[in-house]
Amino acid sequence: MASLLPLLLLQSFLFLSLPWLFISSATSSGPIPQRYVVYMGSSSNGDREDVEAAELSHLQLLSSISSRQESQNMSLQHHYFHAFRGFSAMLTESEASRLSGHEKVLSVFPDPVLQLHTTRSWDFLEVGSSEQARSQYHHPSNDVIIGIIDTGIWPESPSISDEGVDEVPPRWKGTCMEASDFMKSNCNRKLIGARYYGIQSSSSNGTGTESTKASGSPRDSVGHGTHTASTAGGAPVADASYYGLVKGTARGSLTSTRIATYKACTEEGCSGSVILKAMDDAIRDGVDIISISIGLSSIFQADYLQDPIAIGAFHAEQMGVLVVCSGGNDGPDPYTVVNTAPWIFTAAASSIDRDLQSAVILGNGRTFKGSAINLSNLTRSKKYPLVYAKNAAANFTPADEARNCLPGSIDRTKVAGKIVVCADANAMATRTIKKLVVEDAKAKGMILISENQNGVPFDSGVFPFTQVDNVAGYKILKYISSAKYPTATILETTAVSDQKPAPIVAIFSSRGPGELTENILKPDIMAPGVAILAADIPKNDPGKVPFGKKPSRFSIKSGTSMACPHVSGAAAIIKSVHRGWSPSMIRSALMTTATFVNNEGKPLTNSSKSLASPHEIGVGEISPYRALHPGLVFETTTKDYLKFLCYFGYSQKKVSSMASSKFRCPENSVSGLISDVNYPSISIGNLSRHGSARAVARTVTNVGPANSTYVASVDSPIGLTVKVNPSTIYFRQNARRVSYNVSFDGKEAPRGYNFGSLTWSDGRHSVRTVFAVNVE
Repeated sequence: MASLLPLLLLQSFLFLSLPWLFISSATSSGPIPQRYVVYMGSSSNGDREDVEAAELSHLQLLSSISSRQESQNMSLQHHYFHAFRGFSAMLTESEASRLSGHEKVLSVFPDPVLQLHTTRSWDFLEVGSSEQARSQYHHPSNDVIIGIIDTGIWPESPSISDEGVDEVPPRWKGTCMEASDFMKSNCNRKLIGARYYGIQSSSSNGTGTESTKASGSPRDSVGHGTHTASTAGGAPVADASYYGLVKGTARGSLTSTRIATYKACTEEGCSGSVILKAMDDAIRDGVDIISISIGLSSIFQADYLQDPIAIGAFHAEQMGVLVVCSGGNDGPDPYTVVNTAPWIFTAAASSIDRDLQSAVILGNGRTFKGSAINLSNLTRSKKYPLVYAKNAAANFTPADEARNCLPGSIDRTKVAGKIVVCADANAMATRTIKKLVVEDAKAKGMILISENQNGVPFDSGVFPFTQVDNVAGYKILKYISSAKYPTATILETTAVSDQKPAPIVAIFSSRGPGELTENILKPDIMAPGVAILAADIPKNDPGKVPFGKKPSRFSIKSGTSMACPHVSGAAAIIKSVHRGWSPSMIRSALMTTATFVNNEGKPLTNSSKSLASPHEIGVGEISPYRALHPGLVFETTTKDYLKFLCYFGYSQKKVSSMASSKFRCPENSVSGLISDVNYPSISIGNLSRHGSARAVARTVTNVGPANSTYVASVDSPIGLTVKVNPSTIYFRQNARRVSYNVSFDGKEAPRGYNFGSLTWSDGRHSVRTVFAVNVE
């Protein structure tokens, strides 16, 4: 372990200081080429343009701007030609600059490296839904296909079993790519497609050329892709557990859901150009939903036309494919949510009603509840010496560094065989780093005192670890200072069910408002993302597998990466029943029926026990089976999204190139009009207290009984005047769509964001629209 520690610590610090962003092998002014993405807009003729024609046109375009003598064919990496047009290639900065000015090119940007946003959860979501209600919505003839863009798949997982699943739908056009460790026979009626791509490093050999031959396999070597795929659409597996922990049935949304995987990521990250290629392939293959638990860093958020996920998702929406994305793990700070384009369904993460607890028992008999995933073999009967890391500092080490268990700060002769108490006042040292430091010093176990990520259990493997809050930590330290020979033990993790309140917002879940525009409310919705049990690859990592046991086929992970496939699976439930519904109708159904109270019947809260705002939870927690009958839906069309691009400030030329048919921007295209995009929520980024009321337009489509009457009710904060006109709307057989206005007057409202909701009700359906209004 000692020999591995320096390398592991170095990797951890590099990750913290240099998140996967725009990694280049040359300086910005150097002549050495690097990979760029060249985006050329909508592919209006779809399948009619073949690969050869696309490659030829891309080569001709490159030849027109390049003076290099090398074969341009070697410079080309990926071609996009089905849902949208473009390519990725090795270019110098000057070549990229010349390309960006070409009349056929919308944007040129360095190929970014994106981050992975790394059972009981589905049962928790279905609380209140009867077994009859769930069983009647199994439609094998309407099997839904979810495309998972991630790290690949482990096909031997029992979650990928096709038992009870009908034949592959004839509309499927995808493939099962072979590799040395992956055969066509690894695909089945559940896993109907598997692709992988040549994922190169960012280095160049100095000539501007890189091999584009696909190397690797669809097989997952990380585990992230298998986990997300099984969460979205995995087969039910009875008695699934993580070494006996949280034992139960692990499953996805519906048994009939099909999975197609697109391996675009490795442990190092995900190439933006490869993600674009995977999205283009998924759309052409015939998926209904694309699930992407990946995103750019919230620190440097890219413009929509330089964000590969935003580009691919726009054209997926054009072609009737819903794209669901994770919102990121950079919470709880505001303005950290990513994947915020209005045509992306953005997921926040929440807890479920299960807690993973690891108790600390002190020598004086006092017990404190901690949070962890540890497979410790320590028992109640034996206690071990207990030491505060501050009192075990290495020579010439500041006490503050030692108490935070920073690398090199602890004298191992003072902690070997003891349980070490560490503080958490230094953001540079993660739980992983602290655990490695203590473990490397031959300590018996570790107690971390921290409010950071409390409630998000850390997996320490077989090493005894637990995390306690500041109150418990103070009492433990007081015991250490008062006892002559302080001792303690750390017990193995146990799962405690029926926890209240639940759900709560995960502390790591990225928050809104959006960095690029505050006139669209993001995130959209919340779903389980804390301590989720799902399939994984069997890993035999040192310190992870208990003695005498085989590697587990399941793992417990947390992140908006886990929330995203829950939303994708919920969307699959809707799609299986309402086959003809568009992506925006499915999104609207889930948003307007979302739950906004917890299992105590009280408003949702965050990890600080404060009321959760829409910038944390969007419209609330998904409720898949309530969403099957939403009553009314908001249809957001491609024309609405094109108007959004105009309002955002893109030129007529660029917007027209993204449209698949003729389109002209409205003459009055200003950013404030983004609030008028027909979205299932309302956000106004700037409402002046001294100006007139701001009216926002919306149109709803009736998907319930033909002859219906809906009456509006408003829940608004004191001081913000909200009026709906008309306040009663009528639907008839030949009148399925009705428009209305909502006006907001902030003259008496407090400054800052004011949150509330508008609900349309016909006595049977409640259609809730959340609003966020920033009064200045």
